[in-house]
This record gives sequence, structure tokens and C-alpha cells, in this order.
Amino acid sequence: MAKWIVASAWPYVNNVPHLGNLVGSILSADVFARYLRLRGEDVVFVSGSDEHGTPIEIEAIKRGVHPKQLTDQAHEYVSKLFREYMISFDNYTRTESPVHKRFVQEFMMKLYKNGYIFEQDDVLPYCPRDKMFLPDRFVVGTCPYCGYPYAHGDQCDNCGRLLHPTELINPRCAICGGPVEFRKTKHWFFDLPKLRDRLLKWLKESNLPPNVKNYSLRWVEEGLKPRSVTRDNKWGIPAPFPGAEGKTIYVWFEALLGYISATIEYFERRGEPEKWKEYWFDQATRTVYFIGKDNIPFHAIIFPAMLMASGDPYVLPWYISATEYLMYQGEQFSKSRRWGIWIDEALEILPADYWRFALIKMRPETKDTNFTWKDFYRIVNSDMNDDIGNYVHRVLKFIYSRFDATIPEPGPWSSEDEEFKQYYLSAPDRVAEHLDNFRLKQGLEEVVELARRGNQYLNARAPWEKVKTAPEEAATIMYNAANSVATLAVLLAPFVPASAEKLWRMLNLEGSVHDRGRWNEAKKPMLKPGHHIGKPEPLFRKLPPDFPDKAEELVREARKKVMEKRPPLLRWT
Repeated sequence: MAKWIVASAWPYVNNVPHLGNLVGSILSADVFARYLRLRGEDVVFVSGSDEHGTPIEIEAIKRGVHPKQLTDQAHEYVSKLFREYMISFDNYTRTESPVHKRFVQEFMMKLYKNGYIFEQDDVLPYCPRDKMFLPDRFVVGTCPYCGYPYAHGDQCDNCGRLLHPTELINPRCAICGGPVEFRKTKHWFFDLPKLRDRLLKWLKESNLPPNVKNYSLRWVEEGLKPRSVTRDNKWGIPAPFPGAEGKTIYVWFEALLGYISATIEYFERRGEPEKWKEYWFDQATRTVYFIGKDNIPFHAIIFPAMLMASGDPYVLPWYISATEYLMYQGEQFSKSRRWGIWIDEALEILPADYWRFALIKMRPETKDTNFTWKDFYRIVNSDMNDDIGNYVHRVLKFIYSRFDATIPEPGPWSSEDEEFKQYYLSAPDRVAEHLDNFRLKQGLEEVVELARRGNQYLNARAPWEKVKTAPEEAATIMYNAANSVATLAVLLAPFVPASAEKLWRMLNLEGSVHDRGRWNEAKKPMLKPGHHIGKPEPLFRKLPPDFPDKAEELVREARKKVMEKRPPLLRWT
């Protein structure tokens, strides 16, 4: 049994996450973690609220409150939403956690003592009106690489390039909008160039996917520069270096370390304070990160470089699943422009499983993907209802009404019966092949295909006719179909956990569909002759024909409702 750390990128909690945030990291990581547990693997699934840094500070300034007031409300609310989406974190923590802050300071001091942190003057933008230096997102301007007019001082949100504020064209203050001056200030830097050769060797030998590996190799080969690890922000973790009073650790350096601190916190809560090392210091552990493509340089270059520089035997990233962007009606989701659908709004429209299913079906695995209401409607009504829901209901209702809710003793087997049996019992391996390669979208499509084949099987074998003329054949067909539904319940479990559990209960099977090791059980018939099932109920419900036309109206209504439910500091003004 392998050890796994499954990590999803920590969401900024300057506001509620949107659907693009959800599918890009958190939901995808949850599907994978649930799958691993079903396989019987040893999994620790971690993430947390990223509450330091300039986006939070800017939002707090706009609200006229201390940043912690904002993040206290946001963390509690976002944590609740993730529970409603049935995200199965072992630990969802926050960067204000005392464990995290302690670990970050200790880790950064190791880098300092190992000679990887040095002090140097830097020239940074300063707002004469607000009388403050402008780190990161406090300054905006035009990206010198792609021309995007709203790039920030640390990264362009459009092309993903890491930036220094001096590179911005026409920089301006993000608070007052006025022009900036450039002034000298002292900062502490991480000596990335020292690690160039080690990084190149690791990248070339790594298991990283081509989009991550090629981007990172190109980035390193072009030449690494020292990166500032301190900021002039007041909000953040105080820098521990001698002489760095008044400085804080740059949010991206400390948030990356959150994957480790969240694991430490998890085991401390379990009363096993040293057990985290059995995962992070074991070179056989597989650490998997689910992120958006804009986070590649931080996870594939800066984070492994930090681990190398620490001098401790940390396991380096085994796989980084970096999704492309989920667009909303042709444009990027945007918190600042309030463009898109937020995860609490979505729950006002439909239950979580509908969103989980549709978002994985739309997951932008190889290219940017456009969310449209037409596609959402088709996925829910066709894939969820016509294929899966219809098949399940046909099978269970027929057994309930014609076989007295009892799995029949099979009679003679035809070649069609045997062929279908082999198909559904081998389905777990086909789905696993996709999930093992982080093709979650194709894995779910394979699950849908099982239901489609089931419907075709019923149509071809017509048990409603054979139950009158050849009841033993009908018994074989329904024994077969019922067991395919049990397999389907297990395969659905990572994707739609509530619906899979509902189906498991209708089948009247013991325990939970989510019990560790279920995946291999689904490779053999799980329903024996004489087993009684429960009363069938529809697994899903169809959307009305006018749903795509009314969707925007539904979003507006949902937005009004959530504004009443959100904590005061998360309500839009």
C-alpha cells in the first residue's frame, strides 16, 4: 500500500471561490483522493484558506476592516461550502493556523542558515498618495510579455509569467489608481540560481506531465533569478531573519509550505506529532498537486527548490496536475469583475452532485474550456439522467415489481449475457486507467459508457418480454443488470458521492459505498441471488426544457439569496 499526499491549491479567501476555482484544484483533488481510498491506498488529503498577501489586504482596506476580520468570516464560510460539496479533506486549515506560522518561520530560517537566503536592496513601486510600498497586487500595469493591461506586480494573470514590478508598463496603485514612484527598500531573497543544476536534473527525470515539465524546463533554462521572499506588507507571517523586523514572508513562499504544515497539523490533532515525517521524508510517498496552470512555476520550480534547499529529505512533487482555464461564456472567471458563477450561488440552483458531475465532464484538462448553460443542460439531462439515472431506475424498478424486490437466481447464460458481464466487471480497470493518469474527465466518461451499454443490453435482451415467455432467461438478464448497477455505484462514488451512497442504500448493501477497498469488490458480482433491494427512487432529476434560457435569471435570483446568507464582509456592495 503506497502512501499518498493529495494537495489542492489553497484558495484565496478574499471572496467566495467560483466554479473555475472549484474544478481547477479542489474538486479534481477530491475525486482523485476518493478514488485512491476506494483502491485501499493510504491517503492524506490537505488544503487550506490562503488568507495572507495583498489580495486580502486590498479587500480589507476597501472594507475598512483588519484583514483577519475578513479572513475569519471567509474561512468559516468557505469551509462550510466545501463540506456541502462533500470535499473529503483530511485537513482543511488556514494560513493563520499557529502550526502553519511556526513551521514557515522555522523552515525559512533553515534556508537562511543553509546559505540560500541573502539580503539585498530592491527598487519597488511606492504610492506617494497612500504613503506605502506597493507589493504584488497593490500595483497593476501592462504586462511586458503579452500586453495584458491588468497584470500585477508579481504575476500576469493572463499569460502566467512571474514579474517584478519594475517590468510593468505604466504601473499604477491598485488602491487609489494613481501613478507610482520607484524607491529603494531592503529585502531578503531566495537564491534560486544556486539550485539551477539540481532543478534541471530533477525536472528532466521527473514524472511530471508534458505541459508542466516543458514549461518549467524552458523557464529554468532561460535563466533563474533570485526571488524576494519578503514583502513590506503588514498582513502576513513576520519574516524571521535577523534585521527583517517589519517585513513579512511573501504569500506564495509560505502558502506552498502549507501542504507540509497542514499534514503536520493533521497528525498533531491525531496525537501523532512525528508521523508526518513518515510521509514527507519517505521517498516512496507520492505527492500529487492539483492546481491551475497559472501556478505551475510556483509548484514545479520554487517549491521543489525550497525543499532541496532545506537540507531535509523531503519528497519532491511526484505529479502536478495543472488544468487549463474554465471560461464562463468566453471570458475568464473573475472575482474582481464579478464575472462567473460562485460556488454558493450554484448550490442555490442545484445540489452539489450536479455541479460535481458537470464540472468534471467539462474539466479543462488539455485546453481552455468554455462553460455554457447549453452544455450544462445537456450533461445533466443526457449523461446523468438519460444514461445513468434511467438505467438504474429501469433495472431496480423491474426487479422490485417483477421479482418481488429480490435478486433472482440466474438461469442459462447467452453469449450476450456473458459479454455484458465481462464488460461491467472489467469497467473498474478501464476507469482506473484514466484516473491513474489524471484523466478525470475520460474516467467519468467511461462510467457513463457503462450505463449506456447497460441500456443497450436491456433493449436488446428485452426482459419485459422474456419474463412472460422465458422467465429463467429474464432472471439471468436481471441478475446481470443488477450487478452492473452495483458496480456503477462504486464507480460513481468519487464523482457524485451523495448520489452513489443513495444508490448503495437502494441496493440495500452493507456499510458505505465509500468504504476503503470497494474498488476491487466492484470487479466481481456484489449482489447474490436472494438479496433484497430497497424501494427504487429516481437518482437524478431532469432540468426543464427552458432551463438554458432561464439560467441567467436563476443566477440572479441565487445571487440575491446568497447575499443574505454570506457573512457581512463577503457580501458585494
